[in-house]
Amino acid sequence: MTGPKILLSDEEMPTQWYNIAADLPSPLPPPLNPLTAEPVSPDDLLPIFPLNLIEQEVSAERWIDIPEPVLEKLLIWRPTPLYRAFRLEKFLDTPAHIYVKYEGASPAGSHKPNTAVAQAYYNKISGIARLTTETGAGQWGSALAFACNQFGLECKVYMVRVSFNQKPYRKMMMETWGASCVASPSPDTSAGRGFLEQDPEHAGSLGIAISEAVEDAVTTEGTKYSLGSVLNHVLLHQTIVGLEAQRQMQKAGEYPDVVIGCVGGGSNFAGISFPFIRDKIHGKELRILAVEPASCPTMTKGPYVYDFGDTACTTPLLPMYSLGHGFMPAPIHAGGLRYHGVAPLVSRVLWDGLIEAKAFNQLDTFKAGITFARTEGFIPAPETNHAIACAIEEANKAREEGKQRVILVNFSGHGLVDLASYDAYLSGKLVEASLADDEVLRLVSDLKRVPA
Repeated sequence: MTGPKILLSDEEMPTQWYNIAADLPSPLPPPLNPLTAEPVSPDDLLPIFPLNLIEQEVSAERWIDIPEPVLEKLLIWRPTPLYRAFRLEKFLDTPAHIYVKYEGASPAGSHKPNTAVAQAYYNKISGIARLTTETGAGQWGSALAFACNQFGLECKVYMVRVSFNQKPYRKMMMETWGASCVASPSPDTSAGRGFLEQDPEHAGSLGIAISEAVEDAVTTEGTKYSLGSVLNHVLLHQTIVGLEAQRQMQKAGEYPDVVIGCVGGGSNFAGISFPFIRDKIHGKELRILAVEPASCPTMTKGPYVYDFGDTACTTPLLPMYSLGHGFMPAPIHAGGLRYHGVAPLVSRVLWDGLIEAKAFNQLDTFKAGITFARTEGFIPAPETNHAIACAIEEANKAREEGKQRVILVNFSGHGLVDLASYDAYLSGKLVEASLADDEVLRLVSDLKRVPA
């Protein structure tokens, strides 16, 4: 290999998504209706999602064809490059080989359009004219704005207020693509008005923004709700990342010992890891690391419970690791990781011992992001910095142990719209945040544990 880039041709882009539900060693527990405690039926979801996406949500088919109109849109930026991080390896003086799957290549700058394009398409052919959604750091909101523009849909985005204020350029991106974006909690919904009555300067959370977007969808004609993470069909669409990475690693003549992704709701982590988890289920030896903020330690401190996906308790009860739907995350700059729960599929593979969870503090992740930018040139999103911090830790361990190790890390998005957070770090204004164990116990005390 003469250069750092490992590329696929357009013809080599995967044409199917991988559904890990077909290979789980233990069945995924169903979501529950909070009023009856009975499993949710597909009909229960029809007010929120179109039938074609509900069918994917409950599917047990291993491979699902990507529709031609979706493939055409994905080809705008896919396949994305895989980079060998030679300069970072040299800086760390490590025998590890570090590979970076670069999802910052999309128009919105992250992995999020992989599912946004698919969801916009399926809603369009179902006759839906308008989509609502929430967004934390703005990556998902900008991705859905782009996708709706591609398929001629209206788009309304409820953006967590702290990120709305921290990241004004994300709002501008959404509006450039024709979407409308408001700070959440907002005066536009009854849920939002309720939280503003409690605190007119409420910082917001992903759970609150979800409540607003769902309420808007079910009360507005011709409108459905679109989620950027957590649900099965969202994670399904993201597996194109890992499927491409498998082909690129084969071209490089290597196979990863470690696969790493950051986790908020779980979409980019699932995208890179699920195809490799399938390999692990079928006998491959590798470690798969899910990385979260120490201030939002859902997987590392939260229990495996049934909980609402939103703060206003309007969603089904999902089987997931959770800090409780009432958890209010600290206003860290990795807004996309400030979520109280984790996708049921990611939760299940953690419960089954197929992956490991790690938490990193904010300052260490920005230090890692700066190191990556000064060696490899790319400025990572604050969320991505968590995965990079873990990759650097693994590379340092390889040096200490004197072992060669192949590390694959998902670069979930670039940080060019997040430079205010780097300014805060470089000027010494960022602070640490953590969550005490007794606070976790208080937040989840009333939640039902998922049966083993």
